[in-house]
Amino acid sequence: MKLGVNIDHIATIRNARGYNDSNSLIRAANICAKNKVNILTVHLREDRRHIKDKDLIALKKNSKIPINLEMALTKEMINIAKKIKPSYICLVPEKRKEITTEGGIDINKISKNLLKSLTQFCTKQNISLSAFIDPNKEQILLAKKYKFDTVEIHTGSLENKIISKKIILKISKAVHFAYSQNLIVNAGHGLNFNNIQYLPNKNLINALHIGHFVIFESIFESFDKVLKKLKKITQ
Repeated sequence: MKLGVNIDHIATIRNARGYNDSNSLIRAANICAKNKVNILTVHLREDRRHIKDKDLIALKKNSKIPINLEMALTKEMINIAKKIKPSYICLVPEKRKEITTEGGIDINKISKNLLKSLTQFCTKQNISLSAFIDPNKEQILLAKKYKFDTVEIHTGSLENKIISKKIILKISKAVHFAYSQNLIVNAGHGLNFNNIQYLPNKNLINALHIGHFVIFESIFESFDKVLKKLKKITQ
């Protein structure tokens, strides 16, 4: 499996003291490159609560790792994506008051006109377009229908204190079904050293995207050591 690392919360810490330079994010990208991280994920939220526009520009300019831009489906974000031209785009839902992304996107409810515009751009630029979805057959079929080439299965339920067989089976069925539809299958949200072991059908998963845990655990073990451990686990 490929390893995608989300560095948004480095910006969260930076912003807490009112700093605004992108040096810390570039340093993080360099450490990711040293540890052979495959994908650098950033979520440019509409309220800019962590990553800022200039951070995205700086990372695109200075990082050799392919960028996965997580974004809401809005005209503003599509225009930014057209300027940046990331290697990957993942559509995610956003709620102003949520602490973190609370669930997958509902493809039924997003603007089909905006989606068509984004899909055409991604096809022209050879950008992989993904939908962050709950482990749900209906959403997988909609992703296929609307020409997403990738789905990222929401694995937040693996963060529960008790991980039931029912939860594991639900994710397993979603991964297997998405793969059977010739979609590239990624997984992410709430993953850590311990619960990755419960992730089913690893041989069908293209990439794992891990964010908050990496930054939080780095307080105790260092960013470099955390990445080394994750690379070992995901190989």
